[in-house]
Amino acid sequence: MNRDALVSKQLAFRVVCALICSEKQKKIKKNKRIWKKECPGHREQPGLSVLQRELETPSTETEWRAIAQDFESKWQFPHCLGALGGKQIYIQPPVKSGCLDHNNKGRLYVTIMAAVDANYKFIYASLETQDKVSDAGLFAHSDLCKAMDQGLLNFPPPEPLPNSDITMPYMFVGDEAHPLRPDLMKPYPNKQMDPSRGILNYRLSRACRVAENAFSLLANRLRVFRSTIFLETDKVEKIAMASLCIHNFLRERRSEVYTPPAFSDLKNGDHSIVEGTWRNRGHGTCQPLEPREEHNALATAEMQRNLLRDYFVSAAGYIPSQEENIMLD
Repeated sequence: MNRDALVSKQLAFRVVCALICSEKQKKIKKNKRIWKKECPGHREQPGLSVLQRELETPSTETEWRAIAQDFESKWQFPHCLGALGGKQIYIQPPVKSGCLDHNNKGRLYVTIMAAVDANYKFIYASLETQDKVSDAGLFAHSDLCKAMDQGLLNFPPPEPLPNSDITMPYMFVGDEAHPLRPDLMKPYPNKQMDPSRGILNYRLSRACRVAENAFSLLANRLRVFRSTIFLETDKVEKIAMASLCIHNFLRERRSEVYTPPAFSDLKNGDHSIVEGTWRNRGHGTCQPLEPREEHNALATAEMQRNLLRDYFVSAAGYIPSQEENIMLD
């Protein structure tokens, strides 16, 4: 192993330690000094390039089908390519940095929008600052949205839902912060609720739980997100991206230690959900994105949501206890 590769791996290890321990910001600065001393003249983030291989977006129909099969078997939501979620990360840059990324509560923050698979692993992430794009526009300005619009991701073609003749495209699922599209399903607004729509919302919420869990596991296990981060915006973005990669690495290779079974949400034999113990610890500084109002959704997307609603209340798509879990106003 050459010297640069060795130092790169050492720095990646130190980044992991820095993100987990409470003295993270002092250690991050120390790691930066070590890199400059050991490999002068080279770029500053070799450790990040080592980590980024842990977060890769699927690029083939076979890879997307594998994700969809996991969502169907684990969370009973067919044709799901991933759950979208987002968080605001509170920061406090140096006074002279000129950062203007305030939310409506006067806090400074950067935003993460990510897609998560059925096993709580991130498969896509985009980071933005509030001066560049609002929470409501985060998905629309993402590389993921642009690739979806251009048909570049090799999604499987529309197919019948299980035990049904209803043909449905493959799609992501998201919460109220996301738009309604044929390739992105979101809940009905509460003001439009009835029992069948409540069941659709419940089934969506089951699939969306993986994004909520992934972000909350991240905040609880990597302690850098337990308090405001006192660094410049660009450095916070690099820390956040490295953290997502480290989360995936630990989920894949050390899941029994990183996320013991009771720590994340689990499914019972009757398909009911047992909430994970992380919920007793809070979200740290990772706060939800602001919801967006639904305007001018495509008629095809509305029709698709209605077809899913009808499917989930039919014998073909029914799961036990779903009526008991719907929330109606």
